[in-house]
Amino acid sequence: MFGLVLLASCTGVAADEHAAAGQHWAAVLEKFVDAQGRVAFRALAQDRGDLDKFIDYLAHVSPTSAPVQFDTPARTMAYHINAYNALAMHGVIEEGIPTDFDGFFKRAGFFKFRQVIIGGKKTSLYDYENKVIRPLDEPRVHFALNCMVRDCPRLPRKPFMAGELDGQLQAATVEFFAKDKHLRIENDKREVLVSEILRFYTKDFVPSNKRQDLIAYINQYRADAVPEDYKVRFIPYDWTINSQP
Repeated sequence: MFGLVLLASCTGVAADEHAAAGQHWAAVLEKFVDAQGRVAFRALAQDRGDLDKFIDYLAHVSPTSAPVQFDTPARTMAYHINAYNALAMHGVIEEGIPTDFDGFFKRAGFFKFRQVIIGGKKTSLYDYENKVIRPLDEPRVHFALNCMVRDCPRLPRKPFMAGELDGQLQAATVEFFAKDKHLRIENDKREVLVSEILRFYTKDFVPSNKRQDLIAYINQYRADAVPEDYKVRFIPYDWTINSQP
């Protein structure tokens, strides 16, 4: 009996901590992200209390370290999306708010060689995405993860939530494919230009791993379908940091 009471008590404390952490992240998004998804990095660097508290939470709580708090796939996925976005945002601040991630060495330094701590374990944003998040097999996550550059999907002004996650991912994907910066149809050339996100992760979207088959995937989320015989080309990615002016 004592063991059950103790477990309930510990679970309650963990649940309270989880809720408080979510409030800190929600406060960051509401205060420092605008309607276009741009971040006020310099203002955030001067008022980073909520972000630091959320990063501290991520450092010791994860679906692996505290599975009782992440008992559904949606809770796990929502955690990982919010964690990735917050860690990327925090990383930009820690790196002194660089202008961009143009070039292999800049990107490797930030995404692969810069360490982050998640649930007590050291990793990198690159490994976190590729070894933890992508294996969850939800392609729409690529339209929710944000590495804080201009050609990423728009960063919402509210956290991803387990109870709303399917709708949030659906809305994010529809929005992504509706924007000219991510998809343009050129009827005169019989071509469709799409974001390089679909080149980076082709096999996550289509089992064939063939770029031409991406059109069928895209058309699931567009009212104005792309002709399936159009040639697929990729729009060069803009790695400029997505700061508010």
